[in-house]
Amino acid sequence: MKKLSLAFSIVCVTLLSAADHNLTQEGNSSVIFDAQQMSEQEQRQATTLDGYLSTLKRQQFGYEYEKADQESSKLRDSWIRPVMLQYSINRSNPYNDNPLYTGESENQNAAIALDQPIFQSGGIIYGIKFASASREYSNYSIDQQKRIMIKQAVDLLMQIKQSELTLEKQHLQISNSEINLEQKREQYLNGQLDSGFLNNAIIELNVVKQALFDLESRDAQLIAQFKKLSDLDPKEAKIPFLAILDEERFLNDNIDIKLAESKSEKDRLYKNTTIVKYLPSVNLQASYNWQKQHSSFPAGGSLISNSVETDFYRYGIAASMPLDINAYNDFEASKVEYLKSLVIIDDKKRELKLLYDQVMQNLVNFDKKITLAQENKLLYDSLLSETTDLFKAGYKTQYDVDTLSNSVVIEEINKKIYAIDKQLELLTLYEKITNEAPQENE
Repeated sequence: MKKLSLAFSIVCVTLLSAADHNLTQEGNSSVIFDAQQMSEQEQRQATTLDGYLSTLKRQQFGYEYEKADQESSKLRDSWIRPVMLQYSINRSNPYNDNPLYTGESENQNAAIALDQPIFQSGGIIYGIKFASASREYSNYSIDQQKRIMIKQAVDLLMQIKQSELTLEKQHLQISNSEINLEQKREQYLNGQLDSGFLNNAIIELNVVKQALFDLESRDAQLIAQFKKLSDLDPKEAKIPFLAILDEERFLNDNIDIKLAESKSEKDRLYKNTTIVKYLPSVNLQASYNWQKQHSSFPAGGSLISNSVETDFYRYGIAASMPLDINAYNDFEASKVEYLKSLVIIDDKKRELKLLYDQVMQNLVNFDKKITLAQENKLLYDSLLSETTDLFKAGYKTQYDVDTLSNSVVIEEINKKIYAIDKQLELLTLYEKITNEAPQENE
């Protein structure tokens, strides 16, 4: 009977390993998260992970986007010079030292002036394009910061769910240690063991209890950190299911690469605007002026007043071209910065390719751990079944049954912990993609 049971366990383990291997090759997670996972309807509605951030955090990023948009618009229109409005008034009393005469002079001047570039050897067009590229770069920079914060929030939530499972597992281990201590106590009292074995059992129980206290402290720390980033209740919030990304999509929709590419485009346009600064430019100049003069002066023993008011306009075109000894160095510096940005793109792609390969390898390793936990669970299931039969026959104790029963549950918890570990690995990839696909449900 025992041989048949053992053979059946080996066959089950072999079949499970093969099935798990096929799941890994197909790119699917092999364990779901039960109640901790989003329902199918929730998955369809949750097309992004933004909801894990608090309202205040999202508002901050909203203002960052708005600020970037305004800064870009200001840069885009920077070639349009302001219309200058001028007004001045001056009064004087040149005869203050003569007691026979009183009076003063007053001068008023007003003008509306325009000095507007109308040709800058392509500088106006390049400036507008540079402003657009700067806006794209700023938005990607904000996207990157936002994704990092979202990743932190979801990562903490997943760790909290793992912590809950680990606490449950630790309570079971404490229960097994208590059972072991009780067995050692009975054996010691019956003279079957010396005090050293009993003392070791006491120490083992204390160790697992102390570990529980540490786990509880860590759980509280994780919850506090999560609440800084999210409005969700960490005990009620559900973790998302993240499907495995293919390498092509990971690289094509990668925010780090897009940020590097937008930086390169910005540097290319800046290189063009740099050389344009040293090329000919033409400005349209125009103004309308108004003047009024009122003066009083002594003549023939009396004070004579005079008032003159005039207005006039002027317009014309001015051409200029700076001859700067540093022009070549300035252009070469901007050119080198652009060439450097191209190298950064290739280096970033290489770096992200290595990251993707590492995550895929880590997923394989976690699948192996899940398979091992399942093998252990099948083994404990078999032993539990046999031990239960022996207990009913009077050959085993309730302690033996309870210990194996706890071990079965511990291995099931281990599978769930490893499954969340896989999601944490995939979260590293999802942090870096721009177009987040709807989350799938197993």
